[in-house]
Amino acid sequence: MQIKFNGNEIRYIALFENMTGAMVKDCIIDEENGRVTFVVKNGDMGLAIGKKGSTVTKVQKAVDKGVEIVEHSEDPIEFLKNLLAPAQLKTIKIIQKEDEEKIANIVVEGQNKGLAIGKNGQAIERTKLLAKRQHNISDIIIK
Repeated sequence: MQIKFNGNEIRYIALFENMTGAMVKDCIIDEENGRVTFVVKNGDMGLAIGKKGSTVTKVQKAVDKGVEIVEHSEDPIEFLKNLLAPAQLKTIKIIQKEDEEKIANIVVEGQNKGLAIGKNGQAIERTKLLAKRQHNISDIIIK
């Protein structure tokens, strides 16, 4: 799936890459909740966070929003684990239907369900959007 960034996303990506040295693969701006989510190249998580979180703190001040950083993975199951962290997941199964549609069934530890879904469902919505953009997963079902 081809990802098209708008002007704000391009500016935030450029700012983030300049400040951290980490390579951004995707970016989502959530104006409603005042958050920006960056998906960084596998292995760039340390650069993005910085020593004791110093780099990510600078980025947060520069964009004046909360910043979330997720490490990319070519493996869709690993990517879903990264997206839903710190929630403890029991199993992840990706089912491919006959029409090429992919659906992820995720079983979450009982007390972690709320963490995986997030306040007003914002965590699972972000997860669905990024899973669709990065791995063409059309739906996520949490049990």
